[in-house]
Formats: sequence, structure tokens, C-alpha cells
Amino acid sequence: MPLFSAFADAIVRPLLAGGLLSDTDRDRLLDELPRATGPALDALARAADAVRRVRVGNTVSLCAIISAKSGRCGEDCAFCAQSGHHRTAAPEHAFLAPPEITAAAAAMHAAGVARFGIVASGKALPEAELARAADVVAAIAATGMAADASFGVLSRDALVRLKAAGLAAYHHNLETSRAFYPHICTTRTFTDNLDVLRTCKSLGIPICSGGLFGLGESWADRVDLALTLLEAEAFSIPVNFLSPIPGTRLAQQPVLSRDEARRIVILLRLLLPDRQIRICGGRPTVFGPTTDNLAPMAAGADGLMVGDYLTTNGASLDADKAGLEQLGFVTPP
Repeated sequence: MPLFSAFADAIVRPLLAGGLLSDTDRDRLLDELPRATGPALDALARAADAVRRVRVGNTVSLCAIISAKSGRCGEDCAFCAQSGHHRTAAPEHAFLAPPEITAAAAAMHAAGVARFGIVASGKALPEAELARAADVVAAIAATGMAADASFGVLSRDALVRLKAAGLAAYHHNLETSRAFYPHICTTRTFTDNLDVLRTCKSLGIPICSGGLFGLGESWADRVDLALTLLEAEAFSIPVNFLSPIPGTRLAQQPVLSRDEARRIVILLRLLLPDRQIRICGGRPTVFGPTTDNLAPMAAGADGLMVGDYLTTNGASLDADKAGLEQLGFVTPP
């Protein structure tokens, strides 16, 4: 009798043994997964979750972020409330005072969150603010917390400075496939983004990079993004689901269904079996405000962003931790 289903068993067998999907199995998955519903989808979710348990274990990776600099961005990303090309109600403020950022990090550290990301809007953090950012990274790292940063398309020299300050990982999403990217952003190229990851890799800076799903991309785009991240050696893959924001170009884009979002998480776990699949923005929008929004954690994910997001509200940290415990995850001490 199949453990999951005949199809799911056959797909995950090489992954449970420590390998990757073959081209043939990837094509089979891409044929079956987009139309899987009901028991067939549940079987694939259980199979992806089994791969997660075998390849990365039951320890959940929790992270939080702060919007250290918001709005006034010259980029034209179609989904972003902070773009100066859109008219939205997103907050605007200059780079926050370091004590405010470190206090937010300390609060999350006390709550059991292991990683804290400092995020700034704009194509790249200007030189005038880089020294302040490096000081904040150093202060957070000194507490024993992993200090991450997301400052855009930085130069090699800037990344070297942040690494010297104690940077634990650099976050820079590719967002979608190379082919679909021009539909989402025209003020920089996919290659610009990929070059940041390549520079980080050459410097030995761990890479956190993922995508935003529900932009109108195809399944082929999703596969291409996953394979690009595999090649780039990103260790953490943030999975964001679009929350259509009034005033942006994607304000009328339909929200992904719960099943479609689960399919995306399953796909990423099966294509990236040994990476951290981290559920981030858009979780309450797609899955609701209750503990039901942890459904993707039962479909192969092992990481979770807690607290609020950049311009939208997150879920309750206490509820998230309780729900994760019920799912069998262990939170590091």
C-alpha cells in the first residue's frame, strides 16, 4: 500500500534518499501538481513534508524584520507599496535611529526569534547611510542574534563592509523568473539582482533569496526561479504571496487560492529539498488570520517570518509558536 499515493511515493523516493529530482520526474511533477486537488494534493503535501523532515529536520527557523527605511523608492516594482511610481498609503520615513532598530531586534530575540532582518527601500542603500547600517548590524550580531540585511543592489565593497560588521546573511529576492521579471520591474534587470547573489557567494556571505508568487507568473516561471536559486546556492528561500495593495499596478490581481499556495510550497520543497523554505509575506492574506495560516508549514516549509511585514500586518507570534508546536516543529532555545 502506498505511503502517500503511488505518484507521490515515486516522486519523493530519490529525495528521501538524498538526491534531486531528475528532469523526467520534474516534468511529471509539473504535469500533475498544478491540477492536484483534494486527496491527491493532500498526498503530495504529506510527501513534501516527509522530505522536509528527512532533509532539514523538525527545527523551525524563525525570523523577523524591521522596515528601517520606507517609501520614496525610485524602482517601479508592480507589487510594491513603497514605489514612488505608485500612490499608496504606505508609510514614508528615513533610516531609523539605531537604538530603535536594536530595541526591536532585542524584543524579538527575547521572544525566541533567531534571525532579524534590517530592510531598507530603494535600489541600493546610499553611502551616507551604510556606516549607520553597519553599526546596527554589529550591535545586533553582538547579542548572538543572526543579523541579516536587505539593502538592495549593493556594491562588492559595501557587502564587504557589512560582512566585516557581522552580517549573518544577505537577503535579496529574485522575485520571479528571468523571463517574467520585465513584466514586474523595468528600472533594474534580473541580471542586476542575480549579480548581487553571485557577489555574496564569492564573498562567502550566506544568501537568502526567494520570490513573490501570484503576480501572474506561470508554473514554468516558478520552476525556473527555483532552479535559479538552487544554482545560486541560496540557503534560505523566502516564499511571499501577493497581497494586492490599492494604488499599485497589481491592485486588481486575484489573491492566490489556498490550494495554489500549497502547491507552490510543495513544488519548492521538491525542487529544493535541502534548503530552508521560509513562509513570509502574504500568509494571512491567502490563508487567513487564524492558526489555519500555518497550512504551508505542513506542505514542506520549515521556516517562518513572524511579526509584521514591510507594509502589511502579520500574525500573532504566540499563536504561530503554539501552532508550530502542534505541527511537531521544535523552536531552538
